[in-house]
Amino acid sequence: MRIAVLRETAEAERRVAATPETVKKLIALGATVAVESGAGDGANISDSAYSDAGATVDGRDATIAGSELILGVQGPDVGELRGIKSGAMLVAILSPFARREEINIYAASGLTTMAMELMPRITRAQSMDVLSSQSNLSGYKAVIDAAESYGRAFPMMMTAAGTISAARVFVMGVGVAGLQAIATARRLGALVSATDVRAATKEQIESLGAKAIFVEAVKGIEGEGSGGYATEMSDEYKAAQAALVSSHIAKQDIVITTALIPGRPAPRLVSDAQIATMRAGSVIVDLAVESGGNVEGSVVGAAPVVHGVTIIGHRNIPSRLAADASALYSRNLYNFIAAFWDKDAATVVFPADDDIVKGVTLTRDGAVVHERLV
Repeated sequence: MRIAVLRETAEAERRVAATPETVKKLIALGATVAVESGAGDGANISDSAYSDAGATVDGRDATIAGSELILGVQGPDVGELRGIKSGAMLVAILSPFARREEINIYAASGLTTMAMELMPRITRAQSMDVLSSQSNLSGYKAVIDAAESYGRAFPMMMTAAGTISAARVFVMGVGVAGLQAIATARRLGALVSATDVRAATKEQIESLGAKAIFVEAVKGIEGEGSGGYATEMSDEYKAAQAALVSSHIAKQDIVITTALIPGRPAPRLVSDAQIATMRAGSVIVDLAVESGGNVEGSVVGAAPVVHGVTIIGHRNIPSRLAADASALYSRNLYNFIAAFWDKDAATVVFPADDDIVKGVTLTRDGAVVHERLV
C-alpha cells in the first residue's frame, strides 16, 4: 500500500499528519510512504528528515499519484486531489457537520473518507482519539495564553514589600481540555475553580485540587451524553447555572471556556452582562470560538477588549503547538492504521461492520454512509 501525507493548506494550520517517527513505523508495517514537500515545515520537520526516515518527498501531484491512502490533518478540497486513484481512502479531521457539501463531493468522487474526530470513545480506540490528544494541548495552551495576556502574576508571592494575591482561574467545561487547564493553572500557582453540566466531573475537579462549582438545586440532570460528551440542558438548569456563574464570575481574574456539543453550535456560557462584572484587566479564553463561541463577543482569530476584559479567541489552538500536536496526531493515525493492517496483503483492511470503522466512515462506494449524515 502506498500512503500519501499532504501539506496542509488551511489557514493557521501548521500541523502535519505524519512525523519521521510514524513514517518509519508505517514502512515497518509494509507500506510505502510519500510525503508532499514542505508538509512538515510548520512543525519544524524538514523534507530531509522524512527522506532519512524512508519516505519519498515530492510535489503534491507526484505524492498523490498511485496512493491508496491519503493522510491529512484537515480535509482538503477535492480540487486539491488531482489525479487521485479511484477508490482511494482519505483519513483526516473532516468536520462533516460544517462541511456537509464537501462531504457530498467526496462521495460523488468515489472517495472513502474517514473523520478521525468521530472516533468512538471506547476502550480499544483510546490510542486513536484525536480529540483527546489535541484537546489536551489546547487546555494547556489556553492557560499559557491567558497568563501572557494577564497583567499580573499567577501565584501568591510574599515579599518584603508586601504580598501579591494569587490569580483566580475559573474553568467552564471539564472535558480533556478543561482538566488540563485546571492542572496547568494549578501548577502555575493559581486558585482554581471549575464547573460542568455533568455531575460525574465533580470528583475529577476536586482530585486536581480545584473547587467544584455546581448547581445543586436542580436534581436529576446529569448532562451526560453518549460517549462521555455533554448534552443540551433543560431551561430550568440553564437558568440556575446562569445565576450561579454570574455570582462566581465577578470574582475571577481568568475564565477559560471549553464547552462543545458534537455536531451543534457551542453553548453560550458567558454573557456580555457577566463580562461587565469582571474587573478591568481580566482575561477570558474561549476555546470554542470556532464553533460559535461560549462567550458573547468572542471573535475568531482576535482578542477584543470588552468592558476592560480581554477575550481571546485564537484560531486552531493545537496548531499553536504544532510540533507536539503533530507528534500526537500522527500517532493517533498510526494506531488506527496498525489496528486494521493485514500483514499478509501489506495493506489496511477496514471491515465495514467494525464499531470503530462505522464510527468514523463518512463516505464509501459513492455514497454518504455515516448514520448522523444520512
